[in-house]
This record gives sequence, C-alpha cells and structure tokens, in this order.
Amino acid sequence: MTNQVLQKLVEMRGVETQYVDAWGNPATISETSKAKLLQALGYDISNESVIAEQLDTEIATVWSQPLDPVCVQRTAEEKQIWLRLPLALVNSTLTVKLDLEEGESHTFTVIPVDQTLLNVGVVEELEFHEYSIALPEDLPCGYHQLSVSEAQTLIAEMRYIVAPTACYQPEAITAGHKLWGLSVQLYCLRSESNWGIGDFSDLAQLVTKAGKQGAGFIGLNPIHALYPSNPEACSPYGPSSRRWLNFLYIDVTALPEYESAAVQAVVTDEAFQARLETARSVEYVDYSLVTDLKMAALNRLFDEYYTAYLKKNTKQNREFKAFIQAGGESLQMQATYDAMQEYLQNDGKEAWGWPVFPENWRDFHNEAVAKFAKKHKKRVQFYMFLQWQAAAQLEKANQAAIAAGMPVGIYRDLAVGVSEGSAEIWGNKDLYCTAASVGAPPDILGPLGQNWGLPPMDPEVLYQQGYQPIIDLFATNMQSSGALRIDHAMGLLRLWWVCQGDHAKEGGYVYYPLEDLLGILALESHRHQALVIGEDLGTVPEEIRQVLADNGVYSYRVFFFEKAEDGGFYSPAHYPEQSMSTLTTHDMPTLIGYWHCLDLELGKQLGLYTDDDVLQTLYASRHEDKQEILNSLHGHGRAGSEVGTDVNVTGMSTELNFALQTHMAYGSSALLSLQLEDWLQMDKPVNIPGTFMEYPNWRRKLSRNLESIFADQDIQSLAAGIDAGRQAAGRNEDEQ
Repeated sequence: MTNQVLQKLVEMRGVETQYVDAWGNPATISETSKAKLLQALGYDISNESVIAEQLDTEIATVWSQPLDPVCVQRTAEEKQIWLRLPLALVNSTLTVKLDLEEGESHTFTVIPVDQTLLNVGVVEELEFHEYSIALPEDLPCGYHQLSVSEAQTLIAEMRYIVAPTACYQPEAITAGHKLWGLSVQLYCLRSESNWGIGDFSDLAQLVTKAGKQGAGFIGLNPIHALYPSNPEACSPYGPSSRRWLNFLYIDVTALPEYESAAVQAVVTDEAFQARLETARSVEYVDYSLVTDLKMAALNRLFDEYYTAYLKKNTKQNREFKAFIQAGGESLQMQATYDAMQEYLQNDGKEAWGWPVFPENWRDFHNEAVAKFAKKHKKRVQFYMFLQWQAAAQLEKANQAAIAAGMPVGIYRDLAVGVSEGSAEIWGNKDLYCTAASVGAPPDILGPLGQNWGLPPMDPEVLYQQGYQPIIDLFATNMQSSGALRIDHAMGLLRLWWVCQGDHAKEGGYVYYPLEDLLGILALESHRHQALVIGEDLGTVPEEIRQVLADNGVYSYRVFFFEKAEDGGFYSPAHYPEQSMSTLTTHDMPTLIGYWHCLDLELGKQLGLYTDDDVLQTLYASRHEDKQEILNSLHGHGRAGSEVGTDVNVTGMSTELNFALQTHMAYGSSALLSLQLEDWLQMDKPVNIPGTFMEYPNWRRKLSRNLESIFADQDIQSLAAGIDAGRQAAGRNEDEQ
C-alpha cells in the first residue's frame, strides 16, 4: 500500500496528520494510527486497489447527489445552495421551493446553466456540473426544507438551516455586570429531607439561598440519564443518554400520590426508614441503596398514579400523552431500554448494556424490541413517567432561580459522549463508531493521554442525518436553564479517537464540521436564551479559541493553569472578558487538597505515580507555584497580614482560602464560578482522572447540609466579599 493512496482517504475523512501538543510542540500521527482510524470509520484498507475503489465510490456518491443533505448558513452570509447535475439537465428549467419552518414558502425557477459554475466532474464517463444557486437574502433563522423539481418530478431535497452570527448573550452581561455563581455536583448535596442523594428540590433550595447572597447562577454536573439497573455505573460523563434525565434526582416526596396510603405503607416501614437513614448518613453516595429506596417508592407511587389518572381521560393523562408525543421515538427508546435492562437483570442475565442483550434485542429498531415494548407497555410507561416528573421538577428549580433574581440561573453541562452500552447508541448505531473511543492525547491533566470509553459520532453520518442528533442534544440540554457548558468544547472541531486495544497516546484526531455545529449551537442558544460556555482546556489550537469567541462561546479559564512564562500566575484581571473563570474543577483537587499536596499523596497511594523522581518533581513544582500564588495575592492586596508571605511556613487557612476566592472576584471574566466544596473547606476530590475502581469517584458528598451552609456567618462574609469584588470589577471596566 502506498502512503499517497492512503493519504487521500485520510484527507477526505478529516483525519489529522499533524498537530501541536499541549506543550506547544509539533506532533505527528503515525501511519499505523491513521490506518486504524480509517478502519474504525468503516473502511477496508487491506490493499491499494480496494482503497482506490472506495475513494472513487465516495467521489461518485457526492456527484450523484444533486443537493447536500444539509446546509448551514448564517444571517450575515450570502444565501446560496450548491446544485450538482448531469450535463443533460443543466439547460432545464427547475423549480426551487423553500418551505420555511414557520409555514411560509418561497418558490422560484432557475436554469442551472445561467448560474455560476463552480466545478465539473466525470463519473463513469458521465459529466456533471456544480452550480451556485442564489436564495432570498432575508430568510429568517430556523430549520427550513428546500426541494428542487423538474416539472412535477422531485429531483432532490435538503434541510436548509439559517443561524445567527453568534450565541445568545444575557442582558445582564451585555449591560456590563460581572456575575458569580457556584458549581456543584447535584448528587453531592446533603439536606434534611433528601434520600441520600441531592435532588431537584435541593437544587431549588440552593438557587434560592445562593441567589439571596448575590449569586447569578448555579452550575451543575451533567444530569443525563444513567443506568437504573446498574446504579454503580455512576459517572455523569459516561451516560446512557444525553437527551434524558437521571431520574434519581427526583424528589420522591414532592410527587403526586406520595401521600397516598399505599406509598406511605412502603416509606414508613421500619426497615425502609432504617435503610433511608443509612443512605443519608454515609459519607459517599450509596447509589445501589438510593436506587433501591427510590424505586421501591416509585413503583408503588406509579401504580397509584396510573389508577387515579392514566386509566381515565384526565388532565394529567392528556399532559402525560403530550410529553410522550413531544419526546417521540427518543423517549420511547430510552424507556424501552431501561425496561429491558431491568427485565434481564431480574431474570439473572447480563444486563450492563445492549452489547450483552439477546441478539434480537441489540438494536432498538428490531421487531422483537417492538414486541417487548408492547407486551410490557405499562413498564415502559413507568420509565416515561419518571422522565416526565424529572423534567417537571427540574423546571420548578429553574423557576426558583428566576424568582431568586438570578440573571443566568441554572447552567447545565453537556457530556462529550455516551458509554459503549448506552441507550443513545442502541437507538442510532449507524451514527457511532464503536471500534473507537474518545479521549485526549498526553497533556497537563493526563501526561499519559486519556481514553474515556465513549464511542465517537461519525461526522459523515451526522451530516447525512441532517445534524438532527446534535440539534436534539443542544435543544434538550438548554431546557430549564440559562446556560450550557459544553464539556471538551474542542469536540466541535476535532476529537481524539483511540482505537480498541490501543493506548491513548496512539490515537489521532478526527475533524468535525465546526462552522456548521457552531451555527446550530448559536440557533439553539437564541431559541432557549441560553449562554454557552465552552470547556477549552487541554490541547487547544489558539486560533480556535478566537473562532469560539467570535461565535459568542465563553472560554473557560482555570486559575492554576493560567501561568506566565516566568512561572508566575496571570492576574484574573487579564482574563478575557468573554470567559468563565474558576479556581478548580471537578477533575482537580480542592483548594485544601492542592495546597497540602493531598492529590499527589493520593495519586501515589493509588499507583498513578510509579516514578519517584517524577513525583518529587511535581512536589517541587507545586512548592514553587504556591509561593507564586502568595506573591500574587499580596502583590494585588488581596491577602492580609494573617496570610503569610513565605510558603515554607504558610499552610492553608480560612483566610488564605477566602483570599484566593476573593482575588478571583476582581477579575475581568464576565462569569466567575466557585466550587461549593471550597466554601466548605473540604479536602477530598470529587474525581481523580485516570482511576476507575481505585477511588470512589462521583460519590463524595458535601460535608454539611444545605440548611446550615448559608446560615454560617463566615460563608455569608465570603459571599459578600465575592459579590463586592464582582461589582468593583464591573465598575472598573466601565471606567476604562
């Protein structure tokens, strides 16, 4: 096989050959990795003639399609489409019809040969021409349909999307206000009433209390659907579906029929209450126990609700049916998946995901799956009911944020992918390349590279599906919120694919249609009035940060990563205004953990650092960084005399903790996000990247109940200091 032939296919499918790594050094993708990536994309690369044949087929397919499956253009761009026709049709009078989303239509005729010729191609001795066809310039934003016909014969049709030039900006930010908020893992919340895991009622309480302190938003971990029949698979970043919710966040006590005698007989049982007390008191979320408790109550509650409302023509039944209709096939698929997984587990069979389902159940569209759903209709309805109630409770929390006067309110987090056995893949297998996984090349957070176990979308299939899956993801994750954080925002441009069996560092980048995806993101952002934050850490081309900024996407700036060449830390006053700044993230140690090097100590215990020399280098580097932090705090007047100036004798204290957080408040970023764990001065991390069973990731609770946190005078003082800093930062910018 010659590299030249392989390279043509590599370029056609957007496989990167070279990139700049996280340290600014040029890196090259190996020939072996490129070949494996093509195989993961479904190509046969066994010999040169087979590759050449596939190239010819790809080219012929493009020319044989008169219209692309989808076109995305911005309001400020010239509106046009590209039409490809065999030579015999170029002199014909064709009718172009554009059906706008709101119902209006535009119809006009065109003779292709009179238009601008763009390209000429030959496929099997048949000549094709490609022309640019102008469209009306004043088209509204939306998802439109365009068709081309000759006489009464349809030649082709496509989705035509018009999008704003940039994402939505909240009025408070455009007015120059500097906002702050808290980032929380919803499951971590403790309260006097929850069942051992934070819930949507806790969220409503949190936004209300934080809003009174001046917070402009509350940021959440991904609240995507997980696996109710496999509750220990609890990572919010490895979900079953990103369109639906994790119904463990339902507050069971707030549901209709909870007070019924049948449900109360379950929850007031002495054994149930004892287990509930255990779930509440343990330091880490016991997902299996919480799931058992909630499902026991929910099963009985649904039976009561079903009899009272769903067997009759009631208002509740009509609302439920409307929810089901709006959810469409996606909701049916998710509920059927959950019911099937539960059925298999109850039968003592493997059930971790669709790859171990019986053969005729491994694809949602199989007839056997439809038969199961029909036979177990009530159970499928049960899981739909839970999604309905979860959505209602999330919206209630959203309304609480609005009532609290939060300019942004709840901001949600969109995970970069779903796990291999997920319902999302089960329902659309053509879209996902299960022979590969998304990850990251070696960088600061993961020096050996990372493999996240999330099969990537095939960008060509996504395009052929008119981008509908990504439209659905953006739209559903902007519901009941004022902002959306996109985890690993570089996935809009490229994703690091790791083929099955390979080490993470042996992967390679596959490119995605960045401009199209940003257009759709901007359109959905305006429709839902949701600000967009892009997590742009790791290996990020600097020019792409500018593209994201131009599209109204807020950058993500982490204090500990914002270092100058001399080793010092950039002042937060120098961060981009269009950014969200923070001290730490869910993948990093808390402030106490960082300062006391507890993350390095824990990493050694868990076997993450096997080379003592490397570990000692990390300790030395941390020591230097901490001194630079003290220099910065005192240099900016953010730390008083109670905070030492010499790292050798200065430990983490309440004063230093609060000084760091207040220092960030005076920064130039429009948004400041702080971790609630650091307000409580906790030491244990939420997650340790690179670990699975070695550490209880995604389980550690907060150290205090919500009811007591904001009654604490020190917490109130910290909040007031942060609020004052944000107001001062806003005034300083106005004066410049």
